[in-house]
Amino acid sequence: MSDFLLEIRSEEIPARMQKGARAELEKLFRREMDAAGVAVGDLTVWSTPRRLALIVRDMPEATEAVREEAKGPPEGAPDQAVDGFCRKNGVTRDQLELREVKGRNTYFAVIEKPGQAVKHLLAGAIPAIIRDFSWPKSQRWGAASISTESLRWVRPLSGIVALLGDDLIECEVHGVTSGTVTLGHRFHHSGDITIGNAGDYAMKLRAGHVIVDHEERQDLIRSGAAKAASVAGLTLVEDEGLVIENAGLTEWPVPLLGQFEPEFLEVPPETIQLTARVNQKYFVCEDADGNLANAFICTANIDAEDPAVVVDGNRKVLAARLSDAKFFWDVDRKKTLAEHAQGLERITFHEKLGTVADKVNRVAKLAQWLASEGIVPDCDPKLARQAAELCKADLVTEMVGEFPELQGLMGGYYARAEGLPDAVADAIRDHYKPVGQGDDVPTAPVTVAVSLADKLDTLVGFFQVDEKPTGSKDPFALRRAAIGILSLILTNQIRVTTRALITAAAHEGRSADAGRDIASFLIERLKVQQRDAGVRHDMIDAVVAVEVDGDNVRMIDTVTALQSFVETEDGTNLLAGYKRAANILKKEEWDSKPLSYTPEPSEKALIGALDAAEPQAAAAIEAEDFAAAMSALASLRAPIDRFFEDVIVNAEDKDVRAARLDLLARFRDAVHRVADFSRIEG
Repeated sequence: MSDFLLEIRSEEIPARMQKGARAELEKLFRREMDAAGVAVGDLTVWSTPRRLALIVRDMPEATEAVREEAKGPPEGAPDQAVDGFCRKNGVTRDQLELREVKGRNTYFAVIEKPGQAVKHLLAGAIPAIIRDFSWPKSQRWGAASISTESLRWVRPLSGIVALLGDDLIECEVHGVTSGTVTLGHRFHHSGDITIGNAGDYAMKLRAGHVIVDHEERQDLIRSGAAKAASVAGLTLVEDEGLVIENAGLTEWPVPLLGQFEPEFLEVPPETIQLTARVNQKYFVCEDADGNLANAFICTANIDAEDPAVVVDGNRKVLAARLSDAKFFWDVDRKKTLAEHAQGLERITFHEKLGTVADKVNRVAKLAQWLASEGIVPDCDPKLARQAAELCKADLVTEMVGEFPELQGLMGGYYARAEGLPDAVADAIRDHYKPVGQGDDVPTAPVTVAVSLADKLDTLVGFFQVDEKPTGSKDPFALRRAAIGILSLILTNQIRVTTRALITAAAHEGRSADAGRDIASFLIERLKVQQRDAGVRHDMIDAVVAVEVDGDNVRMIDTVTALQSFVETEDGTNLLAGYKRAANILKKEEWDSKPLSYTPEPSEKALIGALDAAEPQAAAAIEAEDFAAAMSALASLRAPIDRFFEDVIVNAEDKDVRAARLDLLARFRDAVHRVADFSRIEG
């Protein structure tokens, strides 16, 4: 057994591609070894900006010999068939064996495949791995690049180290020959580093100022940045994505703290953090009060003799970026949001749905309706309309033009700076929420009205122009909009019918035929949303089947009570009795035929139970006490069990049979007033 090392060096690999590259290298290596019959044990993949490295512990020296058998034609078959079988399996006639199969002699070929040296298998596998490697973006280089058949790699390939134990695996890819030599840090180490085997690889690279383990670099950045902030009396604003990105940009990371001019703190903190993060890959810090501090932490890729020089250079670059942000902030505030909103007329929302200004007008009307009708409780219609009219205004500001991620957020800041009511500013800031499953759901009334109106307008509008999601394609994020609508409704207990919402949001002059499709789409999204909460889809189907107006709050309350009930013994047995009754009625294709008939005791008991349960269930549903409705149904469990035990439904007397079928139909209908139990699985 020997350890195997493969290092593939190139020019800088983008940080965002390194995680995928590690997974791709492991996948392709396992593919090649599986195909060769080589068992792969403990495997590690590392990455730095200039290399991918794979280490496999305890690789075998050779594959095991394999004995294979192939069944051929029977004895006496035409020579052509026997010769073809021999050629196919690489044997001669005298090597064939005759064995009896079902009373007839049959030819068998026995092929002995000797074990192969893993060293030779690796020599063929490495070029295949490199040639088949998939990158999000790749390039050709050098004289060979004039051919489309030349190698593509993320950046020009510069070196390959391949060692099994102490032995070099000889191979060549695109003019790059494998060897035992690698390179250290670009600035801290000159000359070659000779690798003896997989065991000394990481140690020798560390001596050359390269930490090859990306997770170790992440730990150094995470702890080093926190320590640098703490020494300055500050707290690091944690950003795991930035930790990973900086680790992908450095081979010898050194976190350093610097400061920028305090006057930049006049700019909204999110802008400063985004500028530092996106443009410069810097962390930011907070003071003891939780406010953004005028400090940043950069991750140097060198161990500088004078860190202050490195910090000052980074400070100057960040200051230039923050100057731009402050300029945008100052320029944008010279106009009111209403004045900015006039520019929305120049932005097309969708060719079939008009401009963003057209959308804003629809959203404002819808938000005002939600408030004035009391659908969103305690919501001022004037404030709802005002917030909706201004909610997209920041799309034409300089700041959002530079940082699209800040849309909504900057509108909220500009609204406050302008002196607009807090409820309006908050609604502008948060009206995109919830962005997806798990995101914060607004609860402030004005925000809820604007957010709900915005998402309804989008969903209904695109359905009306037949731009619906298909399969995995959802270019207008309508599934996300539907989840947002449902989250707003359920979190805020908004009592409104789906029909009313769709009707109010329908675009004038557009087809009204989409209503049914929209309602079905919302139901499907409701199933997805509630699945994560442990709600079964069949429970939703059972309730939807009897829900007449699509009140989502009532539906989920009913579903919750139904699922709890069905999981009890009474619920399980009642479900079994219901399905038995329903199956009998379906088989008989029964229509009610009232007849005069004297019932037997078990029938009388069921009739009495129905007489009591039906009004109780109806009253409970009217009062939206769904647990009580289930309790009323539970009282039917024992009578229906006894009914099936004591009587024969398909009696020979037609009148008796008809009466009993009628009684089962009454039982089924009583259950249906709560939920369609036929849709419940189990």
